[in-house]
Amino acid sequence: MDNSLSFAFFGATNYSKELLEFFIERNLIPKAIFSIPKEFYISYSKTRVKNTNYANLKIIADRYKIPYYEVNSIDGKKIKDYEFILKDFNLDLILVLGWYYMIPKHIRDTAKYGAWGIHASLLPKFAGGAPLNWAIIKGEKSTGVTLFRMENGVDNGDIIYQKSFDILYTDNIKDIYEKATLCSKEILELALKNINNIQFTPQDMAKIEIYPQRKPEDGKIDWNKNAIEIYNFIRAQTIPYPCAFSYIDEICIKIINSNIVNLDSSDYMNGSIVNIDGEILVATNDKFLELGEINDGKQKYQFKDYARANNLWGGYSRAKNLKMVA
Repeated sequence: MDNSLSFAFFGATNYSKELLEFFIERNLIPKAIFSIPKEFYISYSKTRVKNTNYANLKIIADRYKIPYYEVNSIDGKKIKDYEFILKDFNLDLILVLGWYYMIPKHIRDTAKYGAWGIHASLLPKFAGGAPLNWAIIKGEKSTGVTLFRMENGVDNGDIIYQKSFDILYTDNIKDIYEKATLCSKEILELALKNINNIQFTPQDMAKIEIYPQRKPEDGKIDWNKNAIEIYNFIRAQTIPYPCAFSYIDEICIKIINSNIVNLDSSDYMNGSIVNIDGEILVATNDKFLELGEINDGKQKYQFKDYARANNLWGGYSRAKNLKMVA
């Protein structure tokens, strides 16, 4: 990579942190770092939302004496307000990696090559929010990352490079996140080595799929779905995300992992907890799920231990214990 490249870095997540450290290890130091506080305002919420994957980039900025700016902090500073600061840096490029706001054109235009971002999908598929989570929820067998030049729309800019990877049946969101990060490093290194010879490929706008950002409350399980759908739903939102959840009476149970048990569950109400040959299982629309680790808001348990301690199984007689969305 060209160490003389003048760039600003925009990011606010652990993904951002890992890529920023990747650049610094290669002696590619940004002229400035722009970040977002852990709790921030965004268009889809009237109150502040919490970044569950937050990384404090100010620690890195201070260590390397890099100018640091926080967007939408308590004083309400917006990215549009930083145009003249960015112009003063005489930038070649703005890299937007792990960010939550649109970058307006007058900000993108402060850099010679504009603003480039990485989206964690193979655009035009899964544009918008939470692409890795959505890919797992939808049962995709593969996904990837896309380096693209930012434009005015949602993830609709010209594609620079893409790299795909498999989603294994046993992968959870943490595994996929790590694969996406590794692929991001590879395509960034390739692009920045060839920055003067980049080929930009326009996206087919008719094929762009925009998905919404996910909120913690979106993790409520619908036990009327079939086993593979719920299995995917659980692994798509596990740690470090807030986790899929259900209720036992009034207690919110976060479910960290699960396994499908290939037994017909049609004799039981969806969501009922049953004891079959000593195994504590939960009925879905077609098969059973064996829940693994859970958290009841106080501590972690193995679900089978929690169920036995609280006498939760019993088929129809205890079906009320797991409340269903539908």
